[in-house]
Amino acid sequence: MRLLPPTTAGKLLSGLRQLAIAIANPITTRLRPLQPPGPASHPSHPSSSRRLLPTSHRILAAATHSRPSPTSTRADEPDSDTHEQMDKKKTDKSSVKLPKGTRDWVSADAKIRNTIFKAAGDAFTRHGGVELDTPVFELKDILSGKYGEDSKLIYELADQGGEDLALRYDLTVPFARWLAMTGTQQIKRYHIAKVYRRDQPAIARGRMREFYQCDFDIAGEADPMTAESEIFNIIHDVFSSLGLAKDVTLKLNHRKILDGLFAVAGVPDDKIRTISSAVDKLDKLSREEVKAEMVEKGLEGSIADEILEWTKHSGDIPKILELLKNDEKMAANEQIKKGIEEMSLLHTYLDACQIADSVVFDLALARGLDYYTGLIYEAVIELTAKDRSAETRIGSIAAGGRYDNLVGMYGRRQIPCVGISFGVDRIFTILQARQKKENIKVRGNDVYVMALGGKNGLYVERMSVAKELRHAGLDVEFSLKVKPKLQQQFRAAETGGIPLAVIVGEDELRAGKVKVKVMGLPDGHPEKDGKLVDRTELADECKRLLAEEAEKETNGGSS
Repeated sequence: MRLLPPTTAGKLLSGLRQLAIAIANPITTRLRPLQPPGPASHPSHPSSSRRLLPTSHRILAAATHSRPSPTSTRADEPDSDTHEQMDKKKTDKSSVKLPKGTRDWVSADAKIRNTIFKAAGDAFTRHGGVELDTPVFELKDILSGKYGEDSKLIYELADQGGEDLALRYDLTVPFARWLAMTGTQQIKRYHIAKVYRRDQPAIARGRMREFYQCDFDIAGEADPMTAESEIFNIIHDVFSSLGLAKDVTLKLNHRKILDGLFAVAGVPDDKIRTISSAVDKLDKLSREEVKAEMVEKGLEGSIADEILEWTKHSGDIPKILELLKNDEKMAANEQIKKGIEEMSLLHTYLDACQIADSVVFDLALARGLDYYTGLIYEAVIELTAKDRSAETRIGSIAAGGRYDNLVGMYGRRQIPCVGISFGVDRIFTILQARQKKENIKVRGNDVYVMALGGKNGLYVERMSVAKELRHAGLDVEFSLKVKPKLQQQFRAAETGGIPLAVIVGEDELRAGKVKVKVMGLPDGHPEKDGKLVDRTELADECKRLLAEEAEKETNGGSS
C-alpha cells in the first residue's frame, strides 16, 4: 500500500475539515466548486468547467489547492455584498417592528385591557349571556356584501386548498353564520375576540387594523323594544363598572325613520344605502364635504340640503318625536310612523330603568353597515371643553343595532337579532389617558415577600411564606436572588404597583411573626413602617388590607 507524502496528507485532512464545516453550516459557509490537480484546473485550459465535481474529487482538490480559482464561483451563489446586506438586515433594529395598526399587550396595558374584559364579561353573564367563539377567518363569501362601502376594508387571504378566505371584519356576521348553520333560534350570546380591518390606522384615536371587540347579541323573537332595552341596560352596566357611565352618551336613531326621511326628501330607493353611508360621515367630515359626496353619488343638491337640514336635530326622545309628528310630510310616511311608535315605546322602557337621561335621539346617526333594519345606536364620550383631550377624538366606543335579515342570507329561516359591540382598544385609550392624567398606578400582584438580612437571604423562608399566601388565593411575588438587597426589593414592588409588602426577618420568624407594610403611605403615618402579624393570621390580614385599599381606589380617597 502506497502512503501519501506528509504534505499531501495534511492538505487532504484540511480539505476534509473544510467539507465538515460546510455540511455543519450550509447557509453561512460559501462552497466553491473545486477542481482536481492537473492542467484542467487552469482557467485557460479548454476543459475548464464550473460544474460541481463528485465529492471525492472535491475533497482531493481541496487537499491540493487551498485557494480555488476566483472564476470557479457557482452562478447561483450570493456574492459578498449580498451576505453583507443580510448581516446588516439581521443587526438593523429598525427592521424589527410591529405592523402598522397593531400593538403588543404587556404589563400595565394588559391589566387595563383585562379590566375591560372583566367588566364586559361580568355584565354579559349577569344578563344571561353564554360565550361563543368562532374562527378568526371565514369564507370570503360569508363576509362579502354585508358592510356596504366598508367591504373594501376586509383582509382577504390567498387561496387555501380551494377556499377563498378572509379575516373577520366584525363578530356579528360570524354570529349570524353560526345561527344559520346550527339552526339556533333563541340565544343570548357574547363573544370577546380580535377583528381585522384594512383601515388607515390612527393609534392616538384608537383606530387599529387589529383590535378587540366585546359583543353581546340577543337572537330570537321578542316583543317590540324589549330586547333593545335589555341591550341598553347592559351598555350602562359595563360603563358603570369602568367608571365611565357619567361621561358616556348613548346616541340612537331608527333605520325606519332615517329611510323614511330620505324617501320624503326625494332620495331614490336604489340610492338610500349609499346616501346613508355619506350621512354616516358627518362626525368625520364637514357638511359641505358630505353634501359634495351625496351630489357625486347622483343626488340633487336641493335634496342633499334638505337631508342635511334634518340631520341637525338631536335631543331627548320625546323632543325629536314631537318634531317629526309636527311635520306633515314626515308624519304621513308609513316607515316613519312605525319608527315613531317603536321609539316612543323604547323611551317608556328606558325611563323605567332610569337611563333615559343618558340617551340622545340624533337624526344624523346613520351607521353605514348594510345589515341594520331597526334601532341603531352608539356610545360616545362627551366632555366639557376644558376637559377635552385625546378622549374626545376617539369617536364611538360602542355601537350596534337591530339586524333582522342577516341570518336569512345564510339559511332558509330569518332570525331577528339585536346587539352591541364594545371597542376595547378605544375604551383602553380613554382609561389609559385618565390614569396618566390622574397619576393612577395600575395595581400589580397583591403581595411582595421581602427578606431583611438573615442567613442566605432567608430564601427558603420567603418561598414558604409566598406558598402560604398563594394557597390562600393571593397573587404573590418575591425576588429570585438568594441574597437580594432590601432597597432593590422595595424598588421592585413599587415598580410593579404591588400594594403590600410582607417583610421576613430572623427575629420575627423565631417569634412566629412577619411584618406587613402598606406601600406608599405618607411620612408620619402611624403604620408607615408596617406592623407585626402572626404567621397564622397573615393571609387574613393581607386580604383585609387589600380590601381597604380597593375601597379607597373606588372612592378616590387616600389615607
